Amino acid sequence: MSDADDNNSSGRRPLSLKRPGSGTVQQSFARGRSKAVVVEKKRKRVVTPGKDSGPAGGRGPGGAGASKGESALAAKARQLGLSEEELVARQRAIARARAESAEREAKKKQEEAERAARADAERQNLDELKAREADQAKEAERAAAAAAEARRQAEADASRAASDGPKKGDGEARRKPAADKRPQRPLDGADLPDPAATLDAMGGRVKRKGPPVSAGPAKPGQQQPARAKADSRRRGKLTIQNILEGDEERQRSLASVRRAREREKQRRSDGATAREKISREVVIPESITVADLANRMAERSMDVIKYLMKQGQMVRMDDVLEADDAELIVEDFGHTVKRVSESDVETGFIASDDPEETKVKRAPVVAIMGHVDHGKTSLLDALRSTDIASGEAGGITQHIGAYQVQLKSGEKITFLDTPGHAAFSAMRSRGAEATDIVILVVAADDSVKPQTIEAIKFAKAAGTPIIVAVNKIDKHEADPQKVITDLLQHDIVVEAMSGEVQSVNVSAKKRMGLDDLTDAILLQAELQDLKANPDRDAEGVVIESKIDKGRGSVATVLVRRGTLKRGDLVVAGGQWGRVRALTNERGQTVAEAGPSVPVEVLGLDGAPDPGEIFAVVENEGRAREIAMYRQRKTRTASGGQNAGLGTSLEQMMARLQENQTKEMPLLIKADVQGSAEAIKQSLEALGNDEVQAKIVQATAGGVNEGDVLLAKSSGAPIFAFNVRANKQARDLAEREKVEIRYYSVIYDVIDDVRNTMEGMLAPEKRENFIGYADILEVFNITRFGKAAGCRVTEGVVKRGCGVRLLRNDTVVHEGHLSTLKRFKEEVKEVKAGTECGMGFIEYQDIQKGDKIECFEIIEVPRKLESNG
Repeated sequence: MSDADDNNSSGRRPLSLKRPGSGTVQQSFARGRSKAVVVEKKRKRVVTPGKDSGPAGGRGPGGAGASKGESALAAKARQLGLSEEELVARQRAIARARAESAEREAKKKQEEAERAARADAERQNLDELKAREADQAKEAERAAAAAAEARRQAEADASRAASDGPKKGDGEARRKPAADKRPQRPLDGADLPDPAATLDAMGGRVKRKGPPVSAGPAKPGQQQPARAKADSRRRGKLTIQNILEGDEERQRSLASVRRAREREKQRRSDGATAREKISREVVIPESITVADLANRMAERSMDVIKYLMKQGQMVRMDDVLEADDAELIVEDFGHTVKRVSESDVETGFIASDDPEETKVKRAPVVAIMGHVDHGKTSLLDALRSTDIASGEAGGITQHIGAYQVQLKSGEKITFLDTPGHAAFSAMRSRGAEATDIVILVVAADDSVKPQTIEAIKFAKAAGTPIIVAVNKIDKHEADPQKVITDLLQHDIVVEAMSGEVQSVNVSAKKRMGLDDLTDAILLQAELQDLKANPDRDAEGVVIESKIDKGRGSVATVLVRRGTLKRGDLVVAGGQWGRVRALTNERGQTVAEAGPSVPVEVLGLDGAPDPGEIFAVVENEGRAREIAMYRQRKTRTASGGQNAGLGTSLEQMMARLQENQTKEMPLLIKADVQGSAEAIKQSLEALGNDEVQAKIVQATAGGVNEGDVLLAKSSGAPIFAFNVRANKQARDLAEREKVEIRYYSVIYDVIDDVRNTMEGMLAPEKRENFIGYADILEVFNITRFGKAAGCRVTEGVVKRGCGVRLLRNDTVVHEGHLSTLKRFKEEVKEVKAGTECGMGFIEYQDIQKGDKIECFEIIEVPRKLESNG
């Protein structure tokens, strides 16, 4: 029995979307309520390959298995396991797809038929054109033959008339009437010569008006009728085509089209040149590129380049021109010149002094200077009641710290702590220039030292008053009077010796004399009458800068006048940016900083160099312009340092051959820019004429992957001072075999580089005399040559040592011993008082009585001179 019979026997009908369900379910609710819910059931489609395959299985829509009451559509849908709506939708989709396919096929056939028709029409037109051209050629040949025949006939008649003469005139006159009465043969058009045709055949040209041109479509290769009058100049030599076509327009040649285009182009250029030249005022800086100069003149860059090529200069658009050359170009192009200096971009960057009525009293800025380990940081710690020195490696200050101290009386003093090490002379110089008062710290047990003298020079050069602080007076060996006496040698006369310099005895460790020191500072400040205008844009100096992970570029600045606020646009050196945050020395965020207030500024696009002047500008364009000018100036200065070495290939090869200088490339990374600069200056000062330290880069911030790649390309190790490399940089350095050395004290950096550079120095060669010998006899030995029988008179003679042959106290030969024998045995050395045999390398001119001086060359390692 089939599946359909099974379904009918159970009384169940197939489910569809329109047919309601076959049962209901009674739902019960609270308080005795109930509700009948109709349940629709849909049988899951099960496809059996052997049974549900249509006619193959004997189950067609009209087969025996279908119910009598079912339609063909329902039976088909049931067979496919679909509803009637789904089956109808599928049939419609199939019919629509077939219709679209048939439409596409019909359209394709129609397009092919149209293409074939067009091709047939083109072929037919081409055949007709060829046939017409052949007929025209034949007609032209017949016309040419007729014209030639007429010309020959005319020539024959003329020759006969000339030969008959005047005697035959009467007879001809009598025979003329009779001849006129003879019947004449009618002539067709071909037999009658056309005068115009005859003249054309003889090479002449007849002007005649051509037939009117029809308004129909133009023939291939001909112009439109509307342009016939304008193209009358195209008429040229008479051709067969013109004869046959009735003097119509002939096809224009490619050369004619080119000539017309050239004439039109020339006409336009002449018209553009004829226009009135606009003269402009062109601003020319000290150097300018070709493209920029053309832009300022409103001329094309190619015109400027062509002009320079005519002058013999091959330049490109990005080449830089000098101001004099640019001025000549501008004048030749008909413009006026205005020469300016590129530094004019900084005009107005630093404003003039403020009126006295706008100024108010400000806190003094004090720099603490002195020799290393004389207690500068400890003295500042005592004033601030903090411990900064404990965090410094080796107990020395590695970079400048700026702090503001508020005294018990309410007065404020800003301190700048400068390093005392010899490497930080540039930082001490900046500290002296940026401050109002210099406190010269001298240890009572150590007196005046080299960095003390240097600090005195910096303070005098900057014109800054000095206050002497004699520190460490609590020690037993302290001698303050000796310090004061030693300072006299450097023109520092204290008040106790009738001078003008204040002197205070202090002990940073015991907190002794601090009040006297602050009183001296306030007194000196009052004498100087320090004032500034706070109600203006801020200006000041950069004390220090660094790259901080997480915060970016951080610059420690000291405001000299005005008020620095968050959101201001600041330019510092070659860097600029908008102030994102201001932080004081205690790590607190502040909204603004007034005069004499040191703060850390966040928001610059890079770390400016310490000592640079910063100022607030009005807009981003101005800030970017000033920063770009300073960056170009820095690049030019750095590029000019090696100008004396030459840049050509020949000069480079000459230097390599001469081996003038060995370079030790180094890449320096430090925690702050001031430390990197100090290390760079110290290492560059170590070299001499034979070996030098080449600093590839000296910047602030941690070691990153870019630094490792730069070190790899330049063959330089990386010296990391108080910074570390990240994991990616360490892994890359390990793969690329780039050495990274970490340091925390500048002494170690300088010592390591010094030792390495000393190893690069060629050792010094010295002669060490070891003995003398006299030649007693000379022997001739077969296959060897001459050998000298000698007695060692002094010292020792060694085999292979250097020898000089002396004859009458004159050196006649210098070389080496080839052999040294004693009793026919080769020995290494012979001592004084012993006889031996000697042979010289490639030298035979030895005589009895000569003396031999023996020596050996020893290499002595060289040392670099110490720079203090």
